[in-house]
Amino acid sequence: MSRPRFAPGDPVKVRRRDPPGHIRTPRYVRGKKGVIERLCGAFGNPEELAYNRAGEPVALYRVRFAQAELWPGDRGSAGDSVDVEIFEHWLEPA
Repeated sequence: MSRPRFAPGDPVKVRRRDPPGHIRTPRYVRGKKGVIERLCGAFGNPEELAYNRAGEPVALYRVRFAQAELWPGDRGSAGDSVDVEIFEHWLEPA
């Protein structure tokens, strides 16, 4: 794995894509902004491994989203958040 692109505290945006196949990034976070909470490590790319192709290690991050970013109109506390683990190739700087 190359050096991780993001560090805790970095603002990121999840790419808005809808490729065919085995996807591990939930639709409800695509196109949304969050903050890197932590680097979880490097793992084989599950989108490649699902098809029995070599899955080179890819950085996996825990990204924290304000709940209101994911669900506009949310009536919860302003501090409510959702953490989702997302592979680096789905993220871009916000």
